[in-house]
Amino acid sequence: MIELAKFDQSSPVRLKELAERQNISEKYAEQIIGLMRRGGVVSARRGTQGGYELAKSPKDITVGTILRLTEGDLSPVPCLENNGVPCERKYSCATYHLWEKLKESINSVVDHTTIADLAEMDRVNLNEIMMGAGI
Repeated sequence: MIELAKFDQSSPVRLKELAERQNISEKYAEQIIGLMRRGGVVSARRGTQGGYELAKSPKDITVGTILRLTEGDLSPVPCLENNGVPCERKYSCATYHLWEKLKESINSVVDHTTIADLAEMDRVNLNEIMMGAGI
């Protein structure tokens, strides 16, 4: 998704180009794009000028959204997963509240970081590399 955020938003990007830029197979890229389309993050344009683009501004897409689409619940331990099954040891577990705080912290970070933030970090890192190489 960061790659799509870095591209000019006025023209869609072909799957092959996305896969090449991320050094992944087209098949794997297609699976990821499929998840993102179903989640409303990516849209597709057909035709000779077709490809994929973000369905909304990169500033409106959080890392949390992307991770939940690809990974599901972000709980660090199974007893905190939102699967409707309450933890049997919740009140007697010495570490339950530690894991709960960790989950809250993880969710806070990923829900307050956008794809635009990551694309900007990527640009800054690239500029630093180029400056260090004298380019």
